[in-house]
Amino acid sequence: MSAARTASTEPVRYTRRGPVAVVTMDRPDHRNAQNSAMTYALDRAFYRAADDDEVKVVVLAGAGKHFSAGHDIGTPERDAHLPFDRRAGLWWDHSDKRGAESRFARESEVYLGMCRRWRELPKPMVASVQGACVAGGLMLAWVCDLIVAAEDAFFADPVVRMGIPGVEYFAHPWVMPPRVAKEFLYTGDRMDARRAYEVGMVNRVVPTGELAERTMELAARIAEMPRMGLALAKRAVNQAEDLQGLHTGMDSVFGLHHLAHAHNAETAADALGGVDLRAMLRHSGERPHPRKAGA
Repeated sequence: MSAARTASTEPVRYTRRGPVAVVTMDRPDHRNAQNSAMTYALDRAFYRAADDDEVKVVVLAGAGKHFSAGHDIGTPERDAHLPFDRRAGLWWDHSDKRGAESRFARESEVYLGMCRRWRELPKPMVASVQGACVAGGLMLAWVCDLIVAAEDAFFADPVVRMGIPGVEYFAHPWVMPPRVAKEFLYTGDRMDARRAYEVGMVNRVVPTGELAERTMELAARIAEMPRMGLALAKRAVNQAEDLQGLHTGMDSVFGLHHLAHAHNAETAADALGGVDLRAMLRHSGERPHPRKAGA
């Protein structure tokens, strides 16, 4: 799952290994930062897996050293201003709108809307996480049913530094205890794989060099179960989470998220509070790299 980049320029690779579909984010030079092209490519890949009767389990992975450094806030292929054929909802095109209308319409589609639909894919999804799983990367891991983390994996949501109360798919107090979620957000500190396992956010921690193999072993074991049984079990647990407030909680926090963007736009340099990639990396202790960007 961490094979070298192919000649294809597609930001997502799709392969099938028996009953397991492997969906691999393929922008390793940018730590798999998610631009819109990648988001829509992920959507196509998940639809493909859903439609394939031979597929019983989906693995989501990232090429290279990192699962995903988050949403693209600084690569040459950043495309937040461009229109795309909308798939996740009925909000109108954002690209010819301004201000909060543009940002709310886009993020309702590509962030909250996409993630919610992927969470409901009626086949088990397993995230295979190495290196950085930061901000928007968390959203992709959290929509999966299980997370297998390499020993070098780390998790962080540093967007409070932008004055924003967390990423758009706000699952924090459901994937970890509330007080842990508050510390995670208040400090923006990295949580290593072992700590993520201790708080129940990941299922397994494995040696980094064995991540692909161990993830496939788990996926293959799950694939031995009846397809309908798996689909119903997934739906049962998802419904229980929603009864505990996950769905409505996300709606309320999404509004707060956009209040923060609007406040930043009025009081700071931009809707991100003037915080750019270099600032995010500096506060995290990483050295900026001109070819790598995400948040």
